[in-house]
Amino acid sequence: MPEEMKQQDTGLVFALDIGTRSIIGVAGRVVDERLEVVAIEKEEHGKRAMIDGQIEDIEQVAKVARRVTSRMEEKLGCRLSRVCVAAAGRALQTEKGHFAMDLPQVTRIDSDIISHLESGAVSDAEERLKEGLDGPKRFYLVGYTVSSYLLDRYPLTSLKDHNGQQLEADVVATFLPSEVVESLYTVMEAAGLEVASLTLEPIAALNAAIPADLRLLNLVLADIGAGTTDIAVCRDGAVVGYTMATIAGDEITEALMRQYLINFATAERMKMQLEEPTIAYRDVLGLEQNVPGPQVREALLGAAKTLAQEIAQRVVAINGAPPSAMFLAGGGSKLTGLRELAAQALEMDERRVALAGNNYEMSVFSREYELNDPEYATPLGIAVSAGLGLISDSYRILLNGQPAKLFRSGTLTVLDLLMMNGYNSADLLGRTGKNLSVTVDGRRMVFRGQSATPCVLRLNGEDTTPSAVVYAGDAIEFTPAVPGPSAERTPLDLLGSDYLGGVRINGRPAPLDTRLRSGDQVITTEEPYVPPEPEPEAEPSAELEETEPELEPVQEAGEAPAPEAEGEPEIPEAVEAVEEPEGDLEPKPAPEPEPAPAPASEPQPEPAAKAAVRPLWIYLNGEAMVLPGKPDGSPYYLMDLLDLSGIDFGTLDGPVILQVNDQESPFTQELLNNDRVTIRRAERRNAPLSS
Repeated sequence: MPEEMKQQDTGLVFALDIGTRSIIGVAGRVVDERLEVVAIEKEEHGKRAMIDGQIEDIEQVAKVARRVTSRMEEKLGCRLSRVCVAAAGRALQTEKGHFAMDLPQVTRIDSDIISHLESGAVSDAEERLKEGLDGPKRFYLVGYTVSSYLLDRYPLTSLKDHNGQQLEADVVATFLPSEVVESLYTVMEAAGLEVASLTLEPIAALNAAIPADLRLLNLVLADIGAGTTDIAVCRDGAVVGYTMATIAGDEITEALMRQYLINFATAERMKMQLEEPTIAYRDVLGLEQNVPGPQVREALLGAAKTLAQEIAQRVVAINGAPPSAMFLAGGGSKLTGLRELAAQALEMDERRVALAGNNYEMSVFSREYELNDPEYATPLGIAVSAGLGLISDSYRILLNGQPAKLFRSGTLTVLDLLMMNGYNSADLLGRTGKNLSVTVDGRRMVFRGQSATPCVLRLNGEDTTPSAVVYAGDAIEFTPAVPGPSAERTPLDLLGSDYLGGVRINGRPAPLDTRLRSGDQVITTEEPYVPPEPEPEAEPSAELEETEPELEPVQEAGEAPAPEAEGEPEIPEAVEAVEEPEGDLEPKPAPEPEPAPAPASEPQPEPAAKAAVRPLWIYLNGEAMVLPGKPDGSPYYLMDLLDLSGIDFGTLDGPVILQVNDQESPFTQELLNNDRVTIRRAERRNAPLSS
């Protein structure tokens, strides 16, 4: 490709339909509210790299996608970098959601209010999905449609610019297993493409085959691909449901393979020649064969009937009855006789079942290509959905300068987006280093680990909170928090550099510069430590075997060591560590009566720096709380209180309100005495608009 080739401009829409049998690329521009198609390319997979719509061989699929893209680039004379895609409906889960809002007064309904309303309904659908799942399997929301609005209990097809106070919305939300969506992103990355928009294949096909103006009628679209059949149902102006069957064109091909002992590629070719009087083929034994076309059609009748009956059962299950009319789309819809069989299975007039394509012209046209082909429903639908702004579930947001993965519809918070892109609560909160708990001359001492380095979280260049709502075009900068170092001390740190005696750690003499571990018991002695003299090799081994067992009994005979503490310090433990009237968090150890009083009278190495440390008095969610001063004298930040709020950030699935003195505040907000801190979950239902 020439180096001087220009880059893809913002007005050029590039879509890829990653199908089970082939990949189809479509490019176009919006002209007078329709998409003009300027390039189409198609290539079949060289081998079965996809099964039932799921990508199996990522490398193979990426190679085909790259070749299709390269041919598109040659036709267009530009380098393509942004692509619109759709996820297959394999293992599709559909849930309905409802949400109601009561505004303080009669208000003109704008886009923000509608966004809050739809987001609440989608969240309700998500909760219903979780209730029905077995185990921790992850599902992504990849699309939703609004089935109805109510304004002051009056039904409307649109709320925009109406005035009212009581709002309700019902949605149909569609979910896919995470592996379906993530494998699609992986293929696009391997092909050198950035995903600009993501939708669901039945939603895309519906937008091309049955435009919104026709959805007052009870219509069904059955998109029959090679691996799956995606079904969408609409009536009364809205899409009321989606479903999917894992029976499609491949079942027809496999029936031919079994009947005529041929490989998959030969069966695919024969399927395309059903109208010919005679079909020639070579079987797996290497024998040349000829068979009449009508005989092949008869051999496929059983598989075709099974496919038609499966479609009929799915349609009736989701629609409640046969529809007014049905469109068949996808390459599998071209199978001779399938249209008639589907009409019979649904007990419909054959004239009410048609191949998709005659309605494409309402939203798409071309001066070069004949578009009236049911196989183009999904690729054209992907391009139309993105070009005409029909995708409500995906928009462009930058995270650290790169496009973020977006799988959720409706209102998104910063926290939602970070979680979608692989970050977790530890990245947001950081962890305080491990505490060190030791006993010196019978006195328990706790030394705090250092605080984590706070994360950096900015939205459009300004500090923000995890609960902040993000919109299309926003840019987020995020630097994860860095865990704080664990507390480290030696006996010399505790006793002072002028201490002349020695120590026994867990019953054994030890140097003063020994690094202590949690649970260690230290006893001061008058005799300084004397390193042992070297002994013959055999004797130290025997002596070691005799002395090592003394370690455990000495630990068990003393005070039970405190467990290592992770995360933020707990208030009861901090109080336990304050044993001297002066309030030092790290008290000096009391010497034994017999030794010289030097250890008790001589200053410790750090008191001068810690004399200024003071506890912090704050109110957390209305309750008074005292926080002990940090050993290094550093201030407390809002993030230090997150673990004390009672919220499990590891399983958090919604926004959190973070406020200091009733003002929305970032993680890095420094806390002062008597600050009023609020850390709580935002209400999902009937939430105020300010949430």
